[in-house]
Amino acid sequence: MRDKGLRCGLGFGLLGVLAAVLLLWNIGAGSVDFTPAEIADSIWKMAGIIWTIRLPRVLAAAILGGALSVSGFLLQTFFANPIAGPFVLGISSGAKLVVSLVMVGMLSRGAVISSMGMIGAAFVGAMISMGVILLLSRRVRAMSMLVVSGVMIGYICSAITDFVVTFADDSNIVNLHNWSLGSFSGTSWDNVALMAWVVGIAFLLAFLLSKPIGAYQMGEVYAQNMGVNVKRFRVELILLSSLLSATVTAFAGPISFVGIAVPHLMKSLFHTAKPIVMIPACFLGGSAFCLFCDLIARTAFAPRDMSISSVTAIFGAPIVIYIMASRKSEKGAGA
Repeated sequence: MRDKGLRCGLGFGLLGVLAAVLLLWNIGAGSVDFTPAEIADSIWKMAGIIWTIRLPRVLAAAILGGALSVSGFLLQTFFANPIAGPFVLGISSGAKLVVSLVMVGMLSRGAVISSMGMIGAAFVGAMISMGVILLLSRRVRAMSMLVVSGVMIGYICSAITDFVVTFADDSNIVNLHNWSLGSFSGTSWDNVALMAWVVGIAFLLAFLLSKPIGAYQMGEVYAQNMGVNVKRFRVELILLSSLLSATVTAFAGPISFVGIAVPHLMKSLFHTAKPIVMIPACFLGGSAFCLFCDLIARTAFAPRDMSISSVTAIFGAPIVIYIMASRKSEKGAGA
């Protein structure tokens, strides 16, 4: 028991320090580098590039990265499989499609969609994709085939989105295209405040579900015997995971592999799958992971920005491949 407590303390300490270091590094590094004194002065005066551009972007990367990781953990719990995630199952792509449709429709009428409207549109798209996945899960029992189906749904949604983007006005197509590729750039303080509220409430609700999630991990029958209303619980899990992934897509576009890779890394770090540990660990780990990837996206080819989804794929995809290879070898050994 003492060893587990020590591991948890060291793990959270490591994640906290890593996130803090990356947060400061992101603020200071870029096409123009700033010293710690200049950073402190800009934050104190609430003015300058750091305050108006970099700090909102860095906070968005931390908040949305954590949200995406927690969403992935909830989906992995729901489907009882470590390679289930918002991007792989096509949920992010569904959210992206509906947001694109709404954005193009609004822009064609000279109107601008609000941040809350984008979250709502993304949530609708996420729920539609999740609904299709749930229907498929009733007919397709093999998780590998379900994941393939999710990938196909993602490709279909992305293809339709690309088709929709071609009808956007020239003056708006650049921003819409950049958003569709995934980016934390252009985040305002109003956006940060809204995403913090939405993600904070969803995170708190997910954390309060730690006990039923732990029971559900042991199987539906065990959860029912422990007094969990499984039908209601599954709906709550779907709503929370969809809301978290929809918020990320609304503000930053679709971001790949974070929802799969980070929960696996956290399980390896803490040697546990207990939700009371994993939910805050996934949030901190997702924040650090996205801060690191966004730092590379901003600085690798500065002053040009890379797509954040491209960078997360570079680091996240090998982890997913390792997970699949490990599960294959375990099954082979069991046989």
